[in-house]
Amino acid sequence: MNHFLFSLSLILLSLYQSTTTTLAQAPPPGPSGPPNITKILEKAGQFVVFLRLMTTTQESSQINGQLNNSNDGMTVFAPSDSAFSSLQTGTLNSLSDAQKFHVIPSFYSVSMFQTVSNPVRTQAGDTKPGQFPLNVTTSGNQVNLTTGIVNTTVVNTIYTDNQLAVYQIDKVLLPLSIFGPHPPAPAPAPAAPKKKKATAAASPGSADADASGGVRVSVCGMTILSLIAGFVWS
Repeated sequence: MNHFLFSLSLILLSLYQSTTTTLAQAPPPGPSGPPNITKILEKAGQFVVFLRLMTTTQESSQINGQLNNSNDGMTVFAPSDSAFSSLQTGTLNSLSDAQKFHVIPSFYSVSMFQTVSNPVRTQAGDTKPGQFPLNVTTSGNQVNLTTGIVNTTVVNTIYTDNQLAVYQIDKVLLPLSIFGPHPPAPAPAPAAPKKKKATAAASPGSADADASGGVRVSVCGMTILSLIAGFVWS
């Protein structure tokens, strides 16, 4: 009996030492930190074009910086590669860097879109944020987006953690003010009527009747009155 207890003690001591050594060698877990939009899209796949645009325009760095320095969260609408392939050639060249991304500077879950107030302001725009807003409608758990010229649907939730939401959409959100129909140019104003020219002065050598019955003749600026009756040249 004593031998059995001694053996059991050795086994327990060995297990304790092994567990203590393993825990000491394992690094302590670090802080999770804010999400990284680039890593999220890389892991999801099918966002090669969108990632390239975000990298070349520094949009990804701006989003990661805002997530690090703000508690408001963000919502990103990410078009897939197939969405970009349906665009006409040169479409993206019509957009500036600031017009290519529709990012809401607040976190929105799918259920929160059901009570959102339209239009929803995004960070897209050159002169000021909110220049190109979206209208959002829901039908059950389906979220529909429109710019006024492009209608699309959230087809997948790529990532959500109550700070960042990334949603896949099947069309590129093109601004209405750039790609929408433009009103026809106004017709030119009618030309103002020309003023009538003043009646020219009587030319040299012209004549007109006089009230006295004679004729008034103008010659080189001098007027000679000739009586028709009662005057005889001698």
